[in-house]
Amino acid sequence: MIIGKAPALKSLLRNVQIIAPTDVNVLITGETGTGKELIALAIQKNSPRSDNVFIILNCAALPESIIESEFFGYCKGAFTGAGVDKQGIFAAADGGTLFLDEINSLPVPIQAKLLRFIESGEYVPVGSVKTLKADVRIIAATNSNLYEQVSEGKFRQDLYFRLNVVPLELPPLRDRHKDIEILLDYFLGYFANKYAVKRPLLSKELLAILKRHPWPGNIRELRNLCEYLSIMRIKKTIELTNLPRGHLEVNNDIDGIYSFKLPDSGLVWHELEADLIKQALTKTNGNCKEASQLLGLSRDALNYRIKKYGLKAV
Repeated sequence: MIIGKAPALKSLLRNVQIIAPTDVNVLITGETGTGKELIALAIQKNSPRSDNVFIILNCAALPESIIESEFFGYCKGAFTGAGVDKQGIFAAADGGTLFLDEINSLPVPIQAKLLRFIESGEYVPVGSVKTLKADVRIIAATNSNLYEQVSEGKFRQDLYFRLNVVPLELPPLRDRHKDIEILLDYFLGYFANKYAVKRPLLSKELLAILKRHPWPGNIRELRNLCEYLSIMRIKKTIELTNLPRGHLEVNNDIDGIYSFKLPDSGLVWHELEADLIKQALTKTNGNCKEASQLLGLSRDALNYRIKKYGLKAV
């Protein structure tokens, strides 16, 4: 399930609906934990191949020495230990869809053979001279900048263009502020149902902090936190102090989650308030209505403070 109302996500899902019925190659980009596999699955489920096999392969998880044989299979005697013929991933995916995650990890020699397969549907098993064919739709994904890898000679330019026919970029969770509360609500409910426990509540302070948290692990990080809170059943209402140690310590600075950092020396509140009002009035050329919107105050509340501090407005 793909959850969210962020404009960037809605736009991406519209593109998924358009390209899913076709057989076009797709390259999904996005940071770790943004849901690239879910997008690949959504494409497959809405394609003419939906009743056929959907195989997921993490390229980074395969040792370089066995990638070719895993991709294309091998013949008996092709190498030590090859006692029988074995089909590869491409043969197993014939008629279906193959999702190649972390495509950036593929060694350059294998990239050339993958390119040939994409262009012709042909491949040669290790230890064989016979060319075989398979009908496979390729969906690739990466969390790195492939174009930069092309310029550095780490990724073939021709393969990049063959894969990047339709690029889909998943936005990081930090750019989907309004979706954070929606996702928290969904996952807390999901895990409460899964583990048959009472659903925990988040205090207003904690919810505000979580909505400002940069979520470097994206949706996967948020999901894991919700599972932890559901399993541990710390208390009915979860406070900031109840979070697992180190969870919000981004860059070793927990203050980084706050929109304003309180100086160690403290501050004089009325001076800060007056200064912020002055800045808002300056930015809006003294327009009280616009300044109140900048400050998140009602018009009456701002007028009261303007009189209180003897400021000028229009």
